[in-house]
Formats: sequence, C-alpha cells, structure tokens
Amino acid sequence: MFKKVLVANRGEITVRIIRACRELDIPVVVVYSDADRTALHVRYADEAYSIGPAPSVESYLVAEKILEVARKSGAEAIHPGYGFLSENYRFARMCAEAGLTFIGPSPEAMESMGDKVVARIAMAAAGVPTVPGTAPLTEGDAAATAVAGIGYPVMLKPSAGGGGKGMQVVERPEELLEALTATRALATSAFGDGTVYAESYVTKPRHVEIQVLADHHGNTVHLFERECSIQRRHQKVIEEAPSPFIRAATREAMGEAAVKAARSVHYAGAGTVEFLVDEDERFYFLEMNTRLQVEHAVTELVTGVDLVKMQLQVAAGERLPFTQNDLRLSGAAIECRIYAEDPDRDFMPSPGRITVLRAPGGPGIRDDVGVYEGFEVPLYYDPLLSKLSAWGRDRDEAIGRMRRALSEYVVEGIKTNIPFHQRVLRHPDFLAGEFDTTFIDDRFLTVDREPARPDADRALVAAAVLAHIEEETAALRTVGAPGDQSGGGSVAWRKAGRSAVVERRG
Repeated sequence: MFKKVLVANRGEITVRIIRACRELDIPVVVVYSDADRTALHVRYADEAYSIGPAPSVESYLVAEKILEVARKSGAEAIHPGYGFLSENYRFARMCAEAGLTFIGPSPEAMESMGDKVVARIAMAAAGVPTVPGTAPLTEGDAAATAVAGIGYPVMLKPSAGGGGKGMQVVERPEELLEALTATRALATSAFGDGTVYAESYVTKPRHVEIQVLADHHGNTVHLFERECSIQRRHQKVIEEAPSPFIRAATREAMGEAAVKAARSVHYAGAGTVEFLVDEDERFYFLEMNTRLQVEHAVTELVTGVDLVKMQLQVAAGERLPFTQNDLRLSGAAIECRIYAEDPDRDFMPSPGRITVLRAPGGPGIRDDVGVYEGFEVPLYYDPLLSKLSAWGRDRDEAIGRMRRALSEYVVEGIKTNIPFHQRVLRHPDFLAGEFDTTFIDDRFLTVDREPARPDADRALVAAAVLAHIEEETAALRTVGAPGDQSGGGSVAWRKAGRSAVVERRG
C-alpha cells in the first residue's frame, strides 16, 4: 500500500478520500487555492500546500503545480477525485512519467472513453447497445442529411462534453442548423473543441448507470445500478439505488453490458457506464465516466463496498477481494445533493458565510460534507456543500428517513436547495417511481416562490458569469483534454509556473 497519497481536489470528495486513507493508515497531502485556505479538507489533511489564486485554471487545474507538490511532499500516488483533472488522460500520463501512481484507469482507457464519438463506435464494436447516432456533423446540407438518416427528434451533443453541458434537443429539420451553430459555439467555449454529433432522442428516457470495478489481474465486476433520472438541465440532483423502474432481468443484462464495456478498453479501477433506458426497458450506452462518481455513496450503502478503498487497493496492485457472485443488494438508498443555491430564484448561486450549520443524523443517515459553520462558500467553484444519503430496508423507508433528515438539516447565512428536495420527495409521481429525466423540467411544479428581486439577481448572475468567462476564456488556451464538471471543477487545464507553499498540519 502507498506510504503517502496526494488528493488533487477540494471540498467534500477530498474529505471523503482522506477518511478512506485514514482507515488504511495512509498519510494524506492536499492542495488548496487562496479561496480555500480555511477549507475543511485543508484542516483535515496531514499536510496542505497552497497552489495559487482562486480561479481553478490558476490552481486546481494546473498539472505542474500538482506534480510539484507531490515531489515536495514525497507522495507516491495522486487521487484526482472527480471534476478538475480526474478524466484528463494527459495528466494521468504525466503522473506516470513522474513516477507517480494515478489512482484511476490507464491514460489509454481514459482517452478512448473521453471522446464521446469514439466511445460510441468502440462500444458498438464491443456489442454494447448504443443509441443510433451520427459521425461528427459538418455544415449545411451534409449535416441535415446525416441527421435525417437517424430521424427526428435528435439530441445534439458536444463530442468532448461532460455533465450534460451543451446538449440540445432538435425536434424538426428547420431547427437543425441554428441549433448546430449554437451548440458548436458553446462546445468551443466550454471544452475548447467544437465537435458536435447527433443521437436519436429517446423519449421519456430514464438515466440509469452501472458501477464497475476492475483490477489489474483481469477481474471485473459490476455493483448494480443507480437511478439518476431526477435531473435539472441534464445535471443530476437526486440519485438512488436500486432503480425503482428496472426489473431483475434488465439489471443483469445492463450489468453484463457494463462489464463488457469496461473489459473492451482494459479498464482498471472504479468507473461508471451510463445508459439511457426507454419505456420498454431497452437500454443504450450513453457514456463512461472514468472516475469516481458524485453519487457513489448510494452504491456503498446498498452493497457494503467502500469504493474509495477499492480504488486505492486496486491502484496499489491488489486483487479485488470478491467476485460477481459475492455481491448482493441490501435495501435501498437515496442521495440528495445539497447546493448553495436558491431554488426559488431559478437556482441562483448563493455564496457567502455559513452562520449556522447543523447536520442531521440518526438511523440510516450519511452526510458527506465539505463545509463547516463559519466557512465562506466561494463563488469560484461548483456550489456543492454536501451529499446527504439515507438507507432503508426498502425504498419507502429510505425516502422516509431522507425526508426526516432534510427536516433536521439547518444551514443559515446562505440559501440552499433543501426546500426543493423536500418538495420533490413528497411529489406523488416520485413516490410512485413514475418519472424520467424530464420530471423536474416538465412535471414538477415548485410552490411558494418568493417575489423576484431583479437587481439582486442580476448582480449575482453578473458575478457568476464573470467568473465563468474568465475560466472558459483560459480554456481556449489549454493544452490538455477537457474533463467533466459534475464534481465541482472546470473543464480546462493549462500550464503555470507558480511554486507551491507548504503548511504542515499535525
């Protein structure tokens, strides 16, 4: 096992990884930006190193700074968490060249699954069901002809995208060229790559993903599914395991397909194969996330497997301690992402100081938190504060425990989306398991909205947009591959020359 691990991330996921390392008696090094000098992950680590200004393109996304901290601290391995550099195959390759273990899959596996068009082709060749789609779209008549070949409606997707960003539904042929231009411009801005392709749009789709684990000795297993259909603008909000929709036979078939997908790219470590599932339980490959997922906690609760420990042990060369036949589902779990945002003002960011924080507890409750009372929530990063999870003997008990926990959760000084979660968890369609990815946008009606305050809202929007523009402008100058934003990072990285400063913590 490793003598020292560096976690190249921030927030709740870094705290989660530190806890796994502590249980394995591994000292942990962390990094922090100016905005995170007093963050919880800095306080909790054995050593903490400053890596520069608050914008992630000047700190958390600068590969050279991370590697320099690893060298100075004597870390043997780097855990990237999720977001930031976690799916950047060039960074993984740089780690190997520096003699460091990247706690994740090989650069080759990451690269093959990072380009959505290439991944779709590879999965089809491996016999994994895929949604009918096109090659990268060009301009004008050629694009119209390609899309007509698979039929409307279609979903336009950035090839280098992640986290649902930039995806757009096109219902009719006359909407295609304008939508294509807009999607290509957004993809160029956000990911530094304007490549766009189209897939058939699955009506009333459910988003169901399969967790996989593989070691370096040829062993690959799946840990069943997570239901991720409660989304807002293609971003997951509530996840649960198992899915209330799919039957046992579908679960088994999806698991086998996910294992086949992982083996086809010689995958090692923890990863997630995401599928769209239609009303008849036909499933189609969507993408593979070559990292730990935000929602990994629900899988841990229903399987009893510590996924972060498994990542560490696999990266250290150990074999998986179980086979597929050893794994069982136990009960049901649900996770609510607690964000610093105001759901009654179109989910506006709500940065600021947390003046009161009282987390829930009791039977079946887990709170993966990355903040504390008195912490100043910065505007620069994803506003995820914590991931609240509940386990029960069945789905009804898990939901009941989650509703109780949400009622106990007290956060003052900033707005959170806790009231939104409370409304969703009492909606009859959610309770019945009758929902798809359009649930929030099309069927969920918020209540008790406060009157809008245009001036205050515009000020918050302006601040958020300014930070976003600064980051995305830098993205166009990057030399690295884009990554996914779902874990709280940006999508770009670049070189910089600032040296790290260490603060040793006992």
